[in-house]
Amino acid sequence: MSILQFTAPPLPHYITCGFFFMQPGQKHLNRRNIGVFDLLVVTSGCLYMMEDDRKYEVAAGQALILRPDQHHYSYESCRTETGCFWLHFQTGGKWGTTQNAAAVPQTDPNGINAFTVQTFTILLPQFIQLSQPALVYEKLNQLVALEQNAHNNWARWKHQLIFQQILELLNASLDLHTVLPAVNVADQAAAYLRMHYKEDITVKTLGEALNFHPVYIARCMQKELGCSPVEYLMRYRIEQAKLLLLQTDLPIALIGENVGFHLTSYFSSCFTKIEGLSPRAYRRRFQSML
Repeated sequence: MSILQFTAPPLPHYITCGFFFMQPGQKHLNRRNIGVFDLLVVTSGCLYMMEDDRKYEVAAGQALILRPDQHHYSYESCRTETGCFWLHFQTGGKWGTTQNAAAVPQTDPNGINAFTVQTFTILLPQFIQLSQPALVYEKLNQLVALEQNAHNNWARWKHQLIFQQILELLNASLDLHTVLPAVNVADQAAAYLRMHYKEDITVKTLGEALNFHPVYIARCMQKELGCSPVEYLMRYRIEQAKLLLLQTDLPIALIGENVGFHLTSYFSSCFTKIEGLSPRAYRRRFQSML
């Protein structure tokens, strides 16, 4: 499966959209290097599309994203009346393709930083059976209805918001086909640790919460996130402590307790090991800059 991967920010952005009906015997336009991504979502009938040397039969409930840098055209006329939404979008960031979603690197665990914008990867299937076609049709209809007001800022903003929802639905369709057990377990573990970081968490309680053996959870997190559950939890606690150090006047000991450390000395030791300076010195460094 060909998968488009976009590095964000910036997010892919909406340009324009519409809907067309093709009668039997009609074909999609023959175009080369149009410079924008072209999302086709078929509601009835079938489109017979070619992109360079790859053939796609896009039937009702399916979606195809044509690339901006390749030649695409219909290799066969429509056999029945065919309805299709089209949507042009583009990105100002990096993008590429992969055949394996599991091979795309996950977020760097060392990048759990409350004060740094972290990039992430958006994965979209180039050709997919939609998991919720009716909902995608509804969102596309909303976009088409807004086109008459596209000269207004409020409409352009709403276009972008609805477009992001469509991207989420495309990604969700991809997840049904590609998410591997290890990826899912690592994601569940990370979410649980973030939600319960103030509590006493052990590998045993984590295993019981997710209903997986702790060794398997650790293996999945190491593979997908590059760290153990203990390391992930520690870094997340320290990031939450950094926020409290800068945004409150709470005592160091109380901040440590609020993020899951029972001993102030252990909190200070862990903080210093990760940040290179003590919690008190960290707070003073930024206070002196005000």
